Amino acid sequence: MRLTLIAKLSIATSAVLLLTMGLFAYINVEQLDKLLFEEAVTDADKLGETIVRTTHYHMLENNLKRAYQIIDEVGAQRGIIERIRMINKFGLVTHSTDPKETGLYLDKKAEACSMCHSGSSPLVHATTMNRSRIFRNREGNEVLGLAKAIYNEERCYTAPCHFHPKEAKVLGVLDVVVSLDPMHRKVYAYRNEIIILTILQIGLIALCLTFFTQRFVNRPIRRLVQYAHMVGSGELDTRVAINSGDEMAELAVAFNDMTGNLKKAHDELADWGKNLETKVEERTRELRAIQAQLVHSEKLASLGELVAGIAHEINNPLTGILVFASLLASDSKLDPALKGDLDLIVKETQRCAGIVKGLLDFSRESVPQKRPASLNEVMDATLTLVGNQSCFHDVRIIKEYNPDIPEMLLDPHQIEQVFINLLLNACHAISGSGQIVVRTGFDRERAEAYAAIADTGCGIPEEILGKIFDPFFTTKENKGTGLGLSVSYGIIEAHGGRIEVESTVGVGTTFTIWLPLMHEGAPEGAAADSSAPSP
Repeated sequence: MRLTLIAKLSIATSAVLLLTMGLFAYINVEQLDKLLFEEAVTDADKLGETIVRTTHYHMLENNLKRAYQIIDEVGAQRGIIERIRMINKFGLVTHSTDPKETGLYLDKKAEACSMCHSGSSPLVHATTMNRSRIFRNREGNEVLGLAKAIYNEERCYTAPCHFHPKEAKVLGVLDVVVSLDPMHRKVYAYRNEIIILTILQIGLIALCLTFFTQRFVNRPIRRLVQYAHMVGSGELDTRVAINSGDEMAELAVAFNDMTGNLKKAHDELADWGKNLETKVEERTRELRAIQAQLVHSEKLASLGELVAGIAHEINNPLTGILVFASLLASDSKLDPALKGDLDLIVKETQRCAGIVKGLLDFSRESVPQKRPASLNEVMDATLTLVGNQSCFHDVRIIKEYNPDIPEMLLDPHQIEQVFINLLLNACHAISGSGQIVVRTGFDRERAEAYAAIADTGCGIPEEILGKIFDPFFTTKENKGTGLGLSVSYGIIEAHGGRIEVESTVGVGTTFTIWLPLMHEGAPEGAAADSSAPSP
C-alpha cells in the first residue's frame, strides 16, 4: 500500500509538472527565438544603415572603387555575414561580395525585391520586419536577409559628379544577408538548460513528495489499519492517538467515533438479550393494540350492515315520493305556482336517492367479476364516457399509455367506476382550464400494473390528505356525498391493489392505482416499466 500510494502520487504529480513545465519551457523557447530573431533583424538593419552611411560620401565623390572596397571589407566577416550586395533601381546588381552575382539583373519577384514589389506599385517605405526574410543558403543553413533602401537625398541629385532625377525616390537597395547560426546556438543552449532544469526539478519534487507522503499519509494510514484489525478482532476499547490537526486527525476522530458507536451497539445488543422478556411484553402490548384496531374494524363493518338496512328502508319511501312528485309535476291541472315547489321536491328527492345509493355501494360487499381485460382499453372507455361532460370542455386530456401492459384479471365495470370517480374529482379540482395526464405502465419485478391520473388543479392540503378515503368526508360542500373515494378504495382493495396519492397545493394532485398482474398469459419478454409515475 505504501509503495502503491507513493508511486501514484509521484507519477501523477510528475506528469502534471512535466506537462506544465514543458508548456512553460516551450513558450519561453518560442519567445526567446522570437526576441533573438527580432534582435538579428535589428542588427542587420543597423549593419545596412552603417554601410549606407559609410559609403555615402564616396558615392557622392563618385569613388565607387572605395565604396565597393568598404562593402567587401565588411562582408569579409565569414560566419556572421553571408553576403552583401548593392542593387540599383533597375534591378542590376552593381556590386556583391559574391563576384558571381555582380552584373546580374534581378526580377521583381526575386527574394530581395518581392517585399516592396508585391503590389501594383512599389513601396517606398516598409517596416523593418516586412523588409526581412528567412531562407536557406547553398549549404542548407538558415540565413536572414534584409533589404535596405538607398533614398535619393538632396545631395544626391545636386551633386556635380553625376545626376539623379529629383523625382526619383529610391536610387537602389542594399541587400544584407547574415547567418542565423549564432541565434540558433543560443536557442539550443537555452532549450537544453530548460530540459535539464525541468528533469532535476521533477526529480527533486518526486523525492520530496515521496518523503512527505511517507511521513504524513502512509504512517497514519498504516496505524489506522492496525487499529482497524484490532477492532475487528473484538477490542472495541481501542482508540487512535491524535497527533496532528489535519484531515488525518479528522479521520482518526471519525474512527474513534465509529468504534465508540460499535461498542455502544454491542452493549445494547447484550442488554437486549438480557432483557428479552421485557421486549416480548412490549411486543405483546403492540399486538393487543392491533387486535383492538381489528375489533374496531369489525364494529365498523357492523355499522356498515346497519347503514345498509336503514338505506333499504329509506329507499322505498323515497322512491314513492319521487314517483308521485314527478306525476304531479307533469299533471296539466297543476297550479303553475306549485310547479317550482314540486321541482324542488323532485331534485332533493333525487339527491337523497343518490346518497342512499352511495350508502348501499359503501356497505355492500360486491365480489369483483374478474376476467382478462386490458387496462388501457378500460381507461379509454372511461374517457369516452366522461369526456363529453361540460366540466371537461376546457380541460386538455393527455394520454401516456404503455402498450406492452399484458391483459389482467379484473372487473372492468368496477375499475371503470373507480376511473370515473377519479377523473370527475380531477375535473372539479381544476375548475376551469387545465390539463389531466393519464399514464399507464407496469413493474415486472413487483408484478404490478399502474394507472395514474394527474391533474393541474388546486391540490389537497396536507392536513386533510389522510382523511380523503374516509366515508362521508368531502371538500365539495353540497356537491358530493363523500363516498366516491371510499367506494373506489374498497373496489381496489377487493382487487388486491392499492391507491396512492401525491398532492401539492396550487400545483395539482396525482392518484396512482396499483393492481396485481395475476394473468398467466402475460408475455414473459415484455419490457418492465420500473419507473413509478410522478405527479
